[in-house]
Amino acid sequence: MRRSPFLALPLSLTLLTGCGGGAAEEPAAPAEPSYAKTEVAAAAPRVAISYDGGVQVLDGSTLEVLADVPYDGFTRLNPAGDGRHLVVSGTRDGVSGFHVLDTGAWSEPHGDHSHFWTTQPHDTGVVFPAEEPGHVVAHAGRTVLFDDGTGHVVSFDSEDIADAPETREFDTPHPHHGVAVELSDGHVVVSEGDEEGRTGIRVLDAANAEVAASDECPAVHGETVAADETVVIGCSDGVLVHRDGVTTKVASPDAFGRIGNQFGTEDSPIVLGDYKTDPDAEVELTTRVSLVDTTTGRLRLVDLPSSYWYRSLGRGENGEGVVLGTDGALHLIDTAAGAVVRSTPVVGAWEVEEDWQSPQPQVFTLDGTAYVSDPATRSVHAVDIATGEVFRSAALSVTPNELKGVPGEAAA
Repeated sequence: MRRSPFLALPLSLTLLTGCGGGAAEEPAAPAEPSYAKTEVAAAAPRVAISYDGGVQVLDGSTLEVLADVPYDGFTRLNPAGDGRHLVVSGTRDGVSGFHVLDTGAWSEPHGDHSHFWTTQPHDTGVVFPAEEPGHVVAHAGRTVLFDDGTGHVVSFDSEDIADAPETREFDTPHPHHGVAVELSDGHVVVSEGDEEGRTGIRVLDAANAEVAASDECPAVHGETVAADETVVIGCSDGVLVHRDGVTTKVASPDAFGRIGNQFGTEDSPIVLGDYKTDPDAEVELTTRVSLVDTTTGRLRLVDLPSSYWYRSLGRGENGEGVVLGTDGALHLIDTAAGAVVRSTPVVGAWEVEEDWQSPQPQVFTLDGTAYVSDPATRSVHAVDIATGEVFRSAALSVTPNELKGVPGEAAA
């Protein structure tokens, strides 16, 4: 495997690649968009909402719509890792791939302080072509893209995402719905599977050579990184915890106890996850969430006042867990105590749809705010996680689906 410069291209150009992922031609990188920029006094967070046909970018403080950017049909939204851009997994102008959306807010360091800037949010024209663009993982200054259709993995420095970055690329043995996480030492934790199913993980060194593996994770899905750069991968019977080069299994208390979506923070050893126990259910109205302590290997289950779905979960800046229930309330979990400590009504009661792509209420947490979308009323709400106050709401002109955001400044 090798490193090679990968040129992200304007959508009007075609990228010619082989299975190794390197570009056969090197056309010019896209020109810098000619958008005026304005210096502002502080970081300007942005929230993005996808809908059928595009993405709207909102001011994270006022919830004012700043831009409406067209995309084709259903898309997924992912923070790019640089505090400014989002990666839109989907299609634009007929090109399938990972499209780079500039949310129009960033910071520039200047000695002992930073300057903050804004501009018009826009699609940059940069795209990493993919047959089936899947998971995007940003960690330790690196962004990793996984193409489910080919098993091709691309990673690069997050801060270079809009500037035709130098890339690290490799292929998994078989295409599958997968995920990969690059660690600060260059090791990569990557899922293992094929079209029939997913079975575990492999660990690659900085030269893409396999150094470890585990097949103790049936139906691999989802990842997160907890304190001390601990990677947690979800399984249908618990999780795998990879820390300091060692992978261990934390088993669920049920024979089928699926944890497929995990939410960690870099300051907490505890990971919040969903929890399902019915392998045959099309829609399981689960009312429990999981908490995995990555230092002790202890897995606890927390009962909630209502059911939820996998896009209902998030974490606060102080390690709190937040879950939007189908009762319309945002439930706050003390992850250290393993208990629900407050429930705040935010939206009306709703039902989990069988089609996961259907617009349903979602949560995205950014610093101390939980943003909640409500497709039924075409609205979005901002909730102070510490107090439970719904301090701002806004009507939308579209039916919201995906919900993500960026802080408007690079990580310190």
